[in-house]
Amino acid sequence: MKQLTFIATMLLLMVSIGCTKQKNYIEKEIVFTDKLSPEQKLKLASYLVPTKQQYEWQQLELTAFIHFGINTFTGREWGDGSEDPNLFNPIDFNAEQWVVALKDGGFKMIILTAKHHDGFCLWPTKTTEHSVASSSWRDGAGDVVRELRNACEKHDMKFGVYLSPWDRNAKSYGNSLEYNKMFVQQLNELLSNYGEIHEVWFDGANGEGPNGKKQEYDWKSYYHVIDSLQPFAVKAIMGDDVRWVGNEQGLGRETEWSVTPLRAAIHEDAVEENKRLEISATAKDLGSRKLIEQANAIYWYPSEVDVSIRPGWFYHPEQDAQVKTLEELVNIYYQSVGMNSVLLLNIPPDTRGLIHETDVARLKQFGEYIERTFSDNKLADTHSYWKAENGDYREYKVKEGETINTVLVQEDIQKGQRVEVFKVEGLINGRWTKLAEGTTVGYKRLLRFDDVSPEMIRITITETRHGANIKEVGAYYAGDYTESATDANLNHIENEWAEVIETSPLTVDIQGSELKIAGFTYLPIEDSESAYKFKFYVSTNGKNWQEATKETEFGNIKNNPSPRTIYFDEPVNARYFKFEVTEGTDGGKPTINAKQIGILTH
Repeated sequence: MKQLTFIATMLLLMVSIGCTKQKNYIEKEIVFTDKLSPEQKLKLASYLVPTKQQYEWQQLELTAFIHFGINTFTGREWGDGSEDPNLFNPIDFNAEQWVVALKDGGFKMIILTAKHHDGFCLWPTKTTEHSVASSSWRDGAGDVVRELRNACEKHDMKFGVYLSPWDRNAKSYGNSLEYNKMFVQQLNELLSNYGEIHEVWFDGANGEGPNGKKQEYDWKSYYHVIDSLQPFAVKAIMGDDVRWVGNEQGLGRETEWSVTPLRAAIHEDAVEENKRLEISATAKDLGSRKLIEQANAIYWYPSEVDVSIRPGWFYHPEQDAQVKTLEELVNIYYQSVGMNSVLLLNIPPDTRGLIHETDVARLKQFGEYIERTFSDNKLADTHSYWKAENGDYREYKVKEGETINTVLVQEDIQKGQRVEVFKVEGLINGRWTKLAEGTTVGYKRLLRFDDVSPEMIRITITETRHGANIKEVGAYYAGDYTESATDANLNHIENEWAEVIETSPLTVDIQGSELKIAGFTYLPIEDSESAYKFKFYVSTNGKNWQEATKETEFGNIKNNPSPRTIYFDEPVNARYFKFEVTEGTDGGKPTINAKQIGILTH
């Protein structure tokens, strides 16, 4: 009787939710009825699957972000929209060089920052004069979007766009109706004139406009444009196809569910429902049994892990020696692609309009390392599709004499994500030894362990929601790196202060004598509120102070708490400096430790 009640409820549900149903699987979204028990909700969750677009996106595994624009030429992370368009002049611009370098790294899609928060558009838009059409580059006839799109097509690379909703140049920003109309027009231009767009990427950045008001974004209209013009594009981050992992350090979750009650901004009640469930993009738990039991709806909403190959998201020459090492990139791969996510790695072109030689070399090293490692499966068995219940296991023979330190497990996510806990054992000297244990699997899970040479490995599905569909198992040897991570050398006077005169605001006698100062550095402290907006003063006598820089903020430091460098327009003579925090990343005014500030000498 209970089984009949469940089947009837399930059939009623499929009719009421208006979702695609294929062979009893439900795409993207399930809205629960009040009559469902916790057990029925959990069973339905195991039948939720990705759409065709979401599945194809997940298979890309490696995607690239290109942050390029006016900030490349001003040295800033967040421009304020007052920049002269003529500053944009990449004299050796070569989009094909970008694509080839990324393809060598194994990347399958490029997402371009067509417009960042400064409002400068990389295509000749009709909506504003703050664009490439007003620059001297290509005599005002240039179009970065067009050239990159053509290069992607030539080299079989998928293409996406990031259009920042926050626009610090637009006078209409904060006048919700007028600005939304302009933004929709910009979307129309990008999605109508450049062929197929595979991903449209929005963040939720939202600052005050010229009128002191925050803009109310019309997400419903934005998504309507995307669905109308590019129906096969995935809508990322503020969209409902792909979600942000919750940090910008390239760190995925140990337990990463693509099936989650987390609601995207496209849903009008998203804020209220997420608050009720006490979840957000940064939450550790996004898909546990407890959450699903409490949910009114669940979604196939997979994770994208974003991080930059450099400390900043835009190119800064002082960071040429701070490009992530091969070891760091491989660790990020394991913590993103290897944890049921897609990696979005940012590679910022320089002022020439080229990806810097250091970055190009590192991408090639990375691509070769990943290809070399995962093209050589050490298992001798021809492993078949496996339908696994709780406690089921499979044993696989390892090729004779081979050493392994990595195991891959993949679910057939076109039949849902179901594995909750699994373990890996190796048969060594006639005894089964535990090598590793993991929680969720999803599209791909990679587990690392010390080098071993087992005769066989055994995969046990310890816990699963309904029967798990294991699609692939592999064992690999990840070799040594050609280099090791090194500490970045900022080349500055650090903490060699003659005297700290005051702590709030931080006031320092630098070395007891006058120096020619070219700028300063700021180091955020992990798990502490960082300075966001600031003022930096210098003095020769400790009494008469002058502001040394027009810069007043560390752009994006909340999500990317990396070391920052501020250069003055002109070097100044000073013996004292004063660093004043006017606003912290959490709205406060944190006290800055003297060890966080370094001085750049001319």
